Amino acid sequence: MTEIKPLNWKPEPGIGYTVVRRPDGGMQLTFTDLSDATIEHWREFAFEHLINLDRLTRNLYDLRQVDEIPEKAIRTAVTVNSDPSARNIRLAVVVANVQLADTVRQIYYAVVPEMSAAMKVFTDMDAAEAWLSRSLDQIV
Repeated sequence: MTEIKPLNWKPEPGIGYTVVRRPDGGMQLTFTDLSDATIEHWREFAFEHLINLDRLTRNLYDLRQVDEIPEKAIRTAVTVNSDPSARNIRLAVVVANVQLADTVRQIYYAVVPEMSAAMKVFTDMDAAEAWLSRSLDQIV
């Protein structure tokens, strides 16, 4: 069995997200705000975790507590997910409502490069988990 990469995340004052390791070895990030401080902290954390990423991974971003998703947050996600290592990630993003899902899809898919993480946006946590649980060779 392969060893799970250490999480190397700890809570900090003023940062609006938490991270836990998923049972499948991926990460679940739960966001409570998307302030500039949170976005920058997450960007640095995400790039650190892309270093030496050597296997297919499932990540879930829970944004259901966030009322608005600024374009800056989506563009930062595009930058992170454009790293060549991100092609090994299946990413489910769960938002609170259809309007937020449409906003994320409109901006993200307009600028996402082909070699990025396989990402889908959901408004239902069970649907996101079902998609993540599919065999990792079934990315689409």
